[in-house]
Amino acid sequence: MKDLISIDNSELFKDIKNIISKARRNTFTALNTEMLKAYFDIGRKIVEEEQSGEKRAEYGEKLIDSLSKALIKEFRKGFSTTALKNMRLFYNIYKDEISQSVTDEFFKLSWTHYCELIKIKEKTKREYFEKYAISENLSVRDLKRQIYSMYYERLLLSKDKNSLIEYEKNKYIPQKTEELIKDPYILEFLDLNEKENYTEKDIETRILDNLQKFLLELGQGFSFVARQKRFTIDNDHFYIDLLFYNIYLKCYVIIELKADKFKHEDAGQINFYINYIKKELNKEGDNEPIGIILCTEKNNVQVEYATSGMSNKMFVSKYKLYLPSKEELENKLREALKED
Repeated sequence: MKDLISIDNSELFKDIKNIISKARRNTFTALNTEMLKAYFDIGRKIVEEEQSGEKRAEYGEKLIDSLSKALIKEFRKGFSTTALKNMRLFYNIYKDEISQSVTDEFFKLSWTHYCELIKIKEKTKREYFEKYAISENLSVRDLKRQIYSMYYERLLLSKDKNSLIEYEKNKYIPQKTEELIKDPYILEFLDLNEKENYTEKDIETRILDNLQKFLLELGQGFSFVARQKRFTIDNDHFYIDLLFYNIYLKCYVIIELKADKFKHEDAGQINFYINYIKKELNKEGDNEPIGIILCTEKNNVQVEYATSGMSNKMFVSKYKLYLPSKEELENKLREALKED
């Protein structure tokens, strides 16, 4: 038997690997595009048949059931009654967009992505998650997590109506700090029991173990820089819990974790860190750093007094280790909108 040539790290192997990977990506893109077009056309045919058929709800259900059985017999998988209803809904939601001019962006998401998106009845919310999923290359699993953690509603709680309108005009890409801050942040993926006591180090370690999910919870454009970023002044050592950079806002983001409620001295601590980053780490083109204090509880009046008069941007948000009920967040949202 001839000896094999060690080729794993050779340029030839790398070039051929890139050719195959590119071909597979192109094949997937082409297949995904054709499948989305096919499901759209199937949905259109079903709607047209329903409109020309009997004007009864039962007719539509019988049509779907009969069509499903016939298609499964012919093609086996992929044509359950649920799948056909999704195709019908897909057509009804996107018919105006596709009939006018569909862009390449539309085909960057898979059919499974759209099966989650069409469940969202509110158009503005659905458009937000479409753009978010595309810009951040969200998997279906991550998209579902963002939708069901009430991510959009928590963003709304942090904005007034005017800034929300501007946010929508900018195609949901953040232009200013306030458009990224949420209250509360939901850290259910850390799998920590709400009733137990944890140290800041415990929470920080769990966050680093689940960094990708934490980045999604933070929002668009975040990248991790350092944990326990150390700096020294006059032989005194200081440590920043978590340091990130946001590519859209072009600034460092300092996150300080607190295992209990907000205290007024926390504002002075993070203000000190912001000033250090501003002077020592900022490069030309960087905007001023921002600081976020994540705590279990906060008193808004105390936060206002503690941060008033400070020129740096700092925010205090609560974090929860479990997902609040949909009703709880919706009620808070309605109250916030009434106050505007």
